Formats: sequence, C-alpha cells, structure tokens
Amino acid sequence: MTRTDATRLARHLAFAWALLVAYASLHPLNGFRDPGGELLTFLSAPWPRYYTRFDVVVNALGYLPLGFLLVPAVSPWLRRASAVPLAIVLSCLLSIGMEVLQHYLPTRVPSNLDVLSNALGATLGALLAVRWGGVLGAGGTLARWRARRIVRGHTGEFALVLLVLWWLAQINPDTPLFGLGDLRDLFDLPAPIDFTERRYRAVEIGACVCAILSVGIIGWHSMRARSGWLLASVFAVALGIKTGSGTVLVPDGGAWLWATPGALTGLVAGALALRMALWLPGGLRFAVAAMALLAGVALVNLAPDNPYPSAVSDAWRAGHFFNFSGLTRLASGLWPFFALPYLMALQARESRGHHAAHDHR
Repeated sequence: MTRTDATRLARHLAFAWALLVAYASLHPLNGFRDPGGELLTFLSAPWPRYYTRFDVVVNALGYLPLGFLLVPAVSPWLRRASAVPLAIVLSCLLSIGMEVLQHYLPTRVPSNLDVLSNALGATLGALLAVRWGGVLGAGGTLARWRARRIVRGHTGEFALVLLVLWWLAQINPDTPLFGLGDLRDLFDLPAPIDFTERRYRAVEIGACVCAILSVGIIGWHSMRARSGWLLASVFAVALGIKTGSGTVLVPDGGAWLWATPGALTGLVAGALALRMALWLPGGLRFAVAAMALLAGVALVNLAPDNPYPSAVSDAWRAGHFFNFSGLTRLASGLWPFFALPYLMALQARESRGHHAAHDHR
C-alpha cells in the first residue's frame, strides 16, 4: 500500500465523519427561518445557563475522530506534528459553521460551549494522531492489514468506509436487527400497516436475513484474501455494538433487547442463507446481494411500528442523545443506497479482472 493510498483512506474516512457530524448538528433539518440578529454573537455570549456534563463529553467525543483522521489526511503536505494545528483549525471551522447554521433552525440553539467542547475533542484526537495516527499511514497496522486483506484502490477504501458506517448504524434501536434503509423514519412518515406480533416478527426475520446476505456478499467480494472467520467477525462486532447501545440506553436488561425470537431466527436463517449463497457462481452472488439489499429496504419501510421499545426510542431521540440519534439514523437509512452502487462497482471490477486473465491466457 503506497503512502498516497494510505492518505486517501484517511481523507475518505475524515470526509465521511465530517458529513455525519454535519447532519447530527443540523438534525432534524426542517423549519429553516431567519430570526435576525448577528450570526456570531453566540461566540461572545455568556456561558449557557443549562448544560450537562454528558452534553460536553458527547460533543467532544463527536469531534475526536475527526481530529484524529485529519492529521494523517493532510500528511502528504505537512509533517504529522505540523498537521495538528491545521486539523484543530479545520475542526473548529466546521464546528463554528454548524453553530451558525443552527441559528436558522427553530429546534437548535448556537452555543459557545458546544464549540469549545468540539475544539477540545478535535485537539485530543489530533494529539492522539501524533502518537497513533501512523496506523493509517503507509506501513502502519491498518495499512498493512488493508493491503493484505482488502481489494486495492478506491474500491477497497470505500469498502472500509461502508463497514464503519454499517457498524455505526447498529447503534440505532428503532429498527429491526440489522435493518437498513428506513426512509420512513428519516422523513417522519406513518407506518403503512398496523402492528401485530406476527407481522413484526416476519419483518424482523426477513430484514435480518436480507442484511446478512447483502453485507456478507459485499464483504466477501471486498476481501483479497477471503476468510470466513473475518467475515463472521464483522457480524460479531455489529452484535457487540447492538448489545452495548442497549446497555447504555436501557441499563436494566437492555443489553439483550435486540435478541427477540424474530431476530434470533433471522440470525440463524441468514447465516445458512449466506453460506449457501457463497457456493453460487460469482455473477449470481452479486444478483442475490442486490435483491437482498432492495428487499431489506422494502421490508424495513413496510414494518409496523413496534410499540414495545417505545421507551427506548423516546430516550434515544431526546435530550443528550438527540445529535447522536440523528447521526446513526442517517447512517442506517442511507447505507443501502451507498452499498448498491458499490456492489455494482465490485462486480464490474471482478468482470474486468476475469476478462484480463482470460486475454492473458
């Protein structure tokens, strides 16, 4: 993996994280109006009267990855230590820009404390990158692993970005296990059918099977050195994230809130379906993955609203979880629409490789 390839991966990851941060900062993106007044007065305003330690920590953590990623992203032009001030400045400019735009949103309030928290998080991330940012550089741990395991070029970089976004989407408790593409949630549309336990269980099973098939096939074809254990670890990490988010949101028994009969059945059925799909010819596997992506989106958007985890959903969408809720819902809702063109690019790449090998013979 060349220095340019490693830097490009860091740049892509930083750009993707910045987009997610921007969406989270402006969520729910409606009701724009001009209330008048100076746009930057919040920077010199008195300290906010109401804030919590949790809000400060979350705002800092949201910008920590950005600061960390920006340092290796600009390393072709600056030394890593010299890149720290630039990473901090870029992060602060993004934070101030988001707070200025919040001036036009009725549900958001610009805050100098938010900017300070974001700046602290970005600074910590950039300083950590001085010591550990090399994992993303040429010769670093991640770079060596990526060169050995993941397909080369932009295709491989996009595969890793998709993986991170898929893991991020698992934090969202509002969808069935591994359910993706919930546009109804993004656009606040009503459920098309009424809830019954049987209907919801069928959606849980179907959405889980479709996600395992599509993510599994995409992951399989994104690997240079293919490994069933590596593919299984992708799903294991996703379940760990799901369990951890339940623990944070619902301390009393929330860790296993996702483990419903429908979800467990879907896991087993999905694993069996993926195993059989990997025996199919390559062209047919890609068709199965594409159909699974589309079917999964349809199932999630046809799902009846589940009344049982409503307390979790209310906590997730309110207060200090509001920003993070918007970020994970966006990742969950849009993931299939990024994955489908990527799947097509993977298929085209393999077709070119097969034709080149055939011509060489």
